[in-house]
Amino acid sequence: MKTILVPVGSSKNAKSHLQYAVDFAKAFGAKLYVVQIYNVYTKAGTMIKVDHIIERESKAFLESHVASINTEGVEVYTRTFKGKLVDTIEKACDALNVDLIILEPRTNSIKDEVYLGRTSGKIVKRTQIPAIIVPEGYVYKPIVKILVAMKSAMTKKEGVLYPLLAIKNQFKAVVNLLLVKTPHHKDEDFILNNELESTITNKTIAERPTTFQAVLEHYKSNSPDLLCVVRRKRGFFKKLWEDNTILKKDFYSSELPVLVLSGLK
Repeated sequence: MKTILVPVGSSKNAKSHLQYAVDFAKAFGAKLYVVQIYNVYTKAGTMIKVDHIIERESKAFLESHVASINTEGVEVYTRTFKGKLVDTIEKACDALNVDLIILEPRTNSIKDEVYLGRTSGKIVKRTQIPAIIVPEGYVYKPIVKILVAMKSAMTKKEGVLYPLLAIKNQFKAVVNLLLVKTPHHKDEDFILNNELESTITNKTIAERPTTFQAVLEHYKSNSPDLLCVVRRKRGFFKKLWEDNTILKKDFYSSELPVLVLSGLK
């Protein structure tokens, strides 16, 4: 894990979130890019220089934001980008060779009942970049136990398990696998490749309609420090994805970080 990116919004949690990201990056000896993305919608007759003003103010805000926390021992860089959120995040991650995004659940200070807000929801839903969603106010601590939940262990993409393996190896964590037998499962869904087989400590098979339901029933008994799920078009957060937001009443494991891997296939 060499390069980590943190998008910064205007939430009240932004400072504690950035401190978590810095502490996490320090554990890996990784570079940290703190970025803000802005978009300007201009009308005829408006000043073209407004772009430069926003860029300058955004850069100054990021530098002040970074200066307000303890970054000792970590290379931290600030970047501002203009463009549409998802496209720009993807391009930035590609240009900077980013291995992982660390996200706030809510980048804006919106209603308290929301767990995953619209901006973070878009990034998780519409990109293939591995991401960790860190709960609000969560203080960094070493990851001792990881719960991985999936309905199919078939892996076709090379390197898709890299973030999970990097975290496991760095913290010497125990990895427990929860395989979910859904109504449309196939026998080959539960065949583990050598990489995944050698990563896990324990395996549990649960028969439930969705991975989401199985996680809600099993994660507390596993007491993980990190929940790991797989990004699919209609996967883990299926019933909650419709408007890019997730409510706390629907997903109440908001006291632990969630690692979202890119699709396995």
